[in-house]
Amino acid sequence: MELTRKGPGLLLRDILKEEDPQVAAFTALMLDIRPDIIALQGIDYDLEHRALTALTKALAEAGLPYSYSFTAPPNAGQTSGLDLNGNGRLGDADDAHGFGRYTGMGGMAVLSRFEIMHDAVEDYTNLLWRNLDDHIFPFVEGRPFGGEDAFAAHRLSSRNHWVIPILTPDGASLRLMTFHATPPLYDGNEDRNGRRNHDEVAFWNDYIAQDTGTDPFILLGTANIDPKRGSGRCCAIQTLLGSDTLQNPFGDTPTAVFSDKMPDGLQVDYLLPSSQLRVTAQGIRPDDQASRHSLLWVDVELPDP
Repeated sequence: MELTRKGPGLLLRDILKEEDPQVAAFTALMLDIRPDIIALQGIDYDLEHRALTALTKALAEAGLPYSYSFTAPPNAGQTSGLDLNGNGRLGDADDAHGFGRYTGMGGMAVLSRFEIMHDAVEDYTNLLWRNLDDHIFPFVEGRPFGGEDAFAAHRLSSRNHWVIPILTPDGASLRLMTFHATPPLYDGNEDRNGRRNHDEVAFWNDYIAQDTGTDPFILLGTANIDPKRGSGRCCAIQTLLGSDTLQNPFGDTPTAVFSDKMPDGLQVDYLLPSSQLRVTAQGIRPDDQASRHSLLWVDVELPDP
């Protein structure tokens, strides 16, 4: 979904007015699907969680209550104090730790009918890009793009990377791994966004390869990269989709339409259950009034304890 606005506080205003057509379309879509867990991509973050609280209340009043939620500050709009985009100026939206015209623009959140185990959440939002194994941070003539200070402080995640354990009614734990990567566009010959997008996806390849947990999981989010079509470096998403650890119930079905030039859309959103889970149903629901991105949903059965 794309519950983001042009300035801080505007999303909260639109939710409270109860007249916004996009919020109404989003609510109707949720009421139709009635998911137990929602991973929201692109919802404006505020320090006191007022927008998320208002949205949760609106859903409850419409007949879809969620007792548990999780959100945390995204890198989007967080001032870095550095010239990360290398244009010789400070303070651009692209100089923030993640692109954003204001703090919290287009963050993430999770709503759940089941208990979220907050104390066990793994938050990799502040992971430095240079600390990712085999990163492809841009270098120009042997020097890091933006300079040594940018290389030292540049974060990998443009919004968030989270692992969120959720306690199911039968006492089992389901891990939700979620993220929202930058589009591999809107940069220069250094390909900073293309390289960052690749590495935001590659993070999960590394995480899964080193994962010693036994609880099943679902990896989901907006990777902003199609494995075959459009712009970007496809090898990381191709590796992810080829993993024996994951299932892809949606094949190569497009999930978002961004322009008339590609009316069939691109596959940029993913919902990938781990191999321990049994997928009993799935679907993709486009609704251009709610978002350019379709809603992906799955029904899963957990393995016997």
